[in-house]
Amino acid sequence: MDRQIVYPASIPLDTDFLSLNRNTMAAIGNALQAALGTSTVADGLICQPTTPASLTVTVGAGSITQFGALDTLSYGSLPADASDQIVKMGINLAGTSFAVTPPATSGQSIIYLIEASFSESDTTPVVLPYVNAADPSQPYSGPANSGTAQNTQRIQRVQLQLKAGAAANTGTQLAPAVDSGWSGLYLITVNNGQSTITAANIATHPAAPFVAFKLPVLTPGFSRRATFAASTSFTVPLGVRLIRATVVGGGGAGGGTDGTYAAAGGGAGGFASGTFSVTPGVAIAVTVGSGGIGGAAGVSGGNGGASSFGTFLSATGGQGGQFQDTGSTPGGSGGQGSGGDFVGYGGCGSDGQNSTTVIGGQGGASLYGGGGRASTPSNPAINGQAPGSGAGGIYNGAGNGGQGAGGVVILEY
Repeated sequence: MDRQIVYPASIPLDTDFLSLNRNTMAAIGNALQAALGTSTVADGLICQPTTPASLTVTVGAGSITQFGALDTLSYGSLPADASDQIVKMGINLAGTSFAVTPPATSGQSIIYLIEASFSESDTTPVVLPYVNAADPSQPYSGPANSGTAQNTQRIQRVQLQLKAGAAANTGTQLAPAVDSGWSGLYLITVNNGQSTITAANIATHPAAPFVAFKLPVLTPGFSRRATFAASTSFTVPLGVRLIRATVVGGGGAGGGTDGTYAAAGGGAGGFASGTFSVTPGVAIAVTVGSGGIGGAAGVSGGNGGASSFGTFLSATGGQGGQFQDTGSTPGGSGGQGSGGDFVGYGGCGSDGQNSTTVIGGQGGASLYGGGGRASTPSNPAINGQAPGSGAGGIYNGAGNGGQGAGGVVILEY
């Protein structure tokens, strides 16, 4: 990056400060070009309905990049430089609201386009004090004491505008074309008689230039973690476009026994993990499988529930440990994961042994650890110990099996 040189006791020039600003902009622009290239790229700028819902949408804070001239106009005392090209970034720190109007004719719909472009302008005019060489104690007001206000900022912003398509019978309406020099971001469909905008009415424009990923040099790139032990909904935070998710199904319960035979241990939930591209502001369902209910005396243990993260990943729960009036009782099978790049089965519960020695079955191990051990009625069977692990069965007397451990969903972003 270029740097200015100044000397002790020298009179500072306005170009010293202006060149510092320009050099800094050029350095940042070249770093952006190395990371993003020269094509227009948008980030953030999430379009959402208002709360409470209305016929207004808000495009949130964000940025847009554009490759162009260093300075098309003079910058203070620095001359214009239209030959050197850099990547510039416009930044909006606040949201922008747009009101839409439904078509007046019954049975018709209309599509609105929200488009964006990079904008650079000089603003914030101020009447500045100037040195009066004849009498420095009485400064001039404005250049040559003219009282003229002068712009004091050159700002770079995301310019946004709303463009209406033509109303037409629902299903035949067309989106308006994106204007030259602009980039389409969102399409909003509104029907006759509609009084509020919901997320279902808002779609990302098919050619929207949103950045698809965060810089790989930041790998592993995940600074936050959320762990869910109960089902809920996760809204992707602003600026997050990549999430690594891990899901584990609920563990199977241990079987109970009526005292004649030993019951088996429950199987552990399956698991799956992977990294996925996501869209900020979108809500994704998080489902956490519950642990199986321990079998009552003489009853097999309950199965664990399935866990999932949207449609990206899922893992079934472990099967409950069995009880049956026979020589041995089969342990519960482990659940199975699907989706992602790392999937597997939960450990199986061990069988209840009913031969010379009567021993209950142990709970299966999950991705995160071992299951509960078997026990006698005087020492109740042990529940699953780690997320998604199976529970132990019961033996040597009538009693209930242990509870399978609930599953888990872990998100890193």
